[in-house]
Amino acid sequence: MSTWPVQDAKARFSEFLQACLTSGPQLVTKRGQDAAVLVPINQWRQLQAHKPPSLKEVLLDPSARGDFLTVPRGQAQSRPPEVF
Repeated sequence: MSTWPVQDAKARFSEFLQACLTSGPQLVTKRGQDAAVLVPINQWRQLQAHKPPSLKEVLLDPSARGDFLTVPRGQAQSRPPEVF
């Protein structure tokens, strides 16, 4: 994976994009720190297809809905109220 400072990626974007398409993911750094990665669209789609669903997606999924189960109450005697 090649590394590009953000200034070079901006100034030479066509070359940056072509490197991504021919050589694979390209890393962008900002002030010497890793900031982003440009990946080809096919690789991005593969990554998205294999990611687990988010909690929001699970909760909103209609197939996850069901009857709410209630636990029957026990037959134990209740405690008398405490007097202070």
